Amino acid sequence: MAERFGGKYSPSNSRVEGAAGAVPAPGMPRRSKSAGRARALFLPPFLFAALAFKGEPRVLIMGLAACGILLLAAWLTQQGVIANDAYDARNVARRPAIPRKAFAAVLMGVGLCVGALVAQPMIYAVLLGLAGVILHVGAFGLDLMRDKGMEGVDSFQVERVARAVDEAEALLAGMKDAILRAKDSALEARVAKFSGIARGLFRSVESDPGDLTAARKYLSVYLLGARDATVKFADAYAQGRDQKIRADYETLLGELETTFASRTESLLQGSHTDLDVEIQVLRDRLKLET
Repeated sequence: MAERFGGKYSPSNSRVEGAAGAVPAPGMPRRSKSAGRARALFLPPFLFAALAFKGEPRVLIMGLAACGILLLAAWLTQQGVIANDAYDARNVARRPAIPRKAFAAVLMGVGLCVGALVAQPMIYAVLLGLAGVILHVGAFGLDLMRDKGMEGVDSFQVERVARAVDEAEALLAGMKDAILRAKDSALEARVAKFSGIARGLFRSVESDPGDLTAARKYLSVYLLGARDATVKFADAYAQGRDQKIRADYETLLGELETTFASRTESLLQGSHTDLDVEIQVLRDRLKLET
């Protein structure tokens, strides 16, 4: 995907330090080398689709079937790699409900076998399918089917922490998707910075849940407010490119980062002074801003 030019002396880059080439913030999932290999898996299936239209109906059906199976295998592989990276970044994580990479390896073998049957005897097609399974496992490994950071800890409490982090990650994902509509690379980097700070705090909550109920309530209010503000800003900014709206949004993000970090740290230390009042003030502020 093409990206807008940005460099040290780019006007848009001057608004956000480190808009390009920045080091990921603590707690932010790092993209593994497997991510690039997973994307490459989406290309070979189309070779079977192209060849499918050059033969008889049997060839067409088998070629398209092989293409579909291999595309599903590529998608499952990509999702498995993303889940693995998120698992590695967290201090507390649940094992995946579905072993995506294992299913992807099997589908890869089946897809190659079906595609090979177009021109090869059964024995060679099966051998090619087995080779595909082995190579897929060698390139991407298998899913980490065990819980992380849950040894000797109250499983109910850990489950609550993991669920709270999942909910927070969903809000950050919505925020990231919304800012793309603004078509501004500097703002995308600004949101990425905010997400990195938030993820660093997620790791703190995982390490020391403290009073999770209070922390979860406060985190959800901040992230829900930030997500909603981003959605409304992106829609308004995409229409008129109003620089005042842009400046107000960046100011709001800066204030959220500062208070988000300081208040969450105090929550982790057990300080809940005037928490309900502060949450109500925050809600009113976010309504006014958006």
